[in-house]
Amino acid sequence: MEGPRSPRETELPQVLDFLNKKLRSEAPWSIAAEYPTALTPNNLHNMRIIADEERVLSHAVLKPLIIKSPHVIFKVGAIGSVVTDDQHRGQGLSTTVINDCLKSAQEQSCDIAILWTDLFDFYRRMGFELAGNEVSFVIEDNFEMPITNLSFSTDPKVAPDAIYRLYSSHSVNSVRTIEETRKFLSIPQTKIYTAWEPNGQLAAYAIEGKGIDLGGYIHEWGGSVPKLLSLLSFIRAKKGQPFTIICPKHSQNLIRELQTKSVTMNNGFLGMIKFVNFDQLAGKIKRSFRAEGVADIVLEKHPNHYVFGIGQDLYTINHETDMVRLLFGPMDYRAIGIFKEETVQKLEKVLPLPLWVWGWDSI
Repeated sequence: MEGPRSPRETELPQVLDFLNKKLRSEAPWSIAAEYPTALTPNNLHNMRIIADEERVLSHAVLKPLIIKSPHVIFKVGAIGSVVTDDQHRGQGLSTTVINDCLKSAQEQSCDIAILWTDLFDFYRRMGFELAGNEVSFVIEDNFEMPITNLSFSTDPKVAPDAIYRLYSSHSVNSVRTIEETRKFLSIPQTKIYTAWEPNGQLAAYAIEGKGIDLGGYIHEWGGSVPKLLSLLSFIRAKKGQPFTIICPKHSQNLIRELQTKSVTMNNGFLGMIKFVNFDQLAGKIKRSFRAEGVADIVLEKHPNHYVFGIGQDLYTINHETDMVRLLFGPMDYRAIGIFKEETVQKLEKVLPLPLWVWGWDSI
């Protein structure tokens, strides 16, 4: 048995065959088509396998992402496609390949790692915790369009640069290229809904589905709130049944408007998050507070605890997972009642950090 290691380029077809059998046995396409920027020869150095006599036994992949937000530019290591051969489970192989992905994330100066799973206890043993904020709305019934002079389409042939232009206007987004957008548009079972201005310019878009995942979920969207709402009205009428749109919590204008409709609202987590380079992240956060006029922010890691607060109003955090939830949410500073009101007001200038990973970037 050898590894964890990166597969050689000649081994990529074998690795993909292993992943297809274990994770996409019923799909008529390769899993590489669902993750065209992660399971690719260009990202071989971030794939990890354990093999035995040329047979793949376990796999995980890391995809570093640059996430821009109003206060901080994050480097995030997204981890996915974690699977171990049935006959070799219980031997710690998945833990080994994940830890090697985390080591690579640290070497590549990622601030945090993130993954999406329902195996919460397994990943908590490696220091991950549910954190960040996600708001979903089930659009129950039809509603009137705010803007009626738009035309709508479900034609998947949309120019990637038009999608890219609207996507780039988000206050929090992943740094992508137009070519990456083109690849995402070709992911199997992706439904593309668009709204167009009378002059032929793209006004809004919404993306549903991603291979076998996110069916019935709008996980990517762009455009002004009124134009996006008009597109959602079109989608509800077109589908003839409820669907769900996923939003970051900082999209307050959209959230307020959706709450006036016939919807079911659910608050959730962005994913499972773990610190990779805490000191580097703390430096970015401190610079953000200084830019907001708060010079006495304290955010320190000690051997067995963290110290966090402003000025002399400090609190000791004993667990890394609590620190993750304080920085990225969903902890409410007022609800936990550990800081003075004036400290809370200063903390809320920057925190919780508005981290968001759009659906196409999840792996």
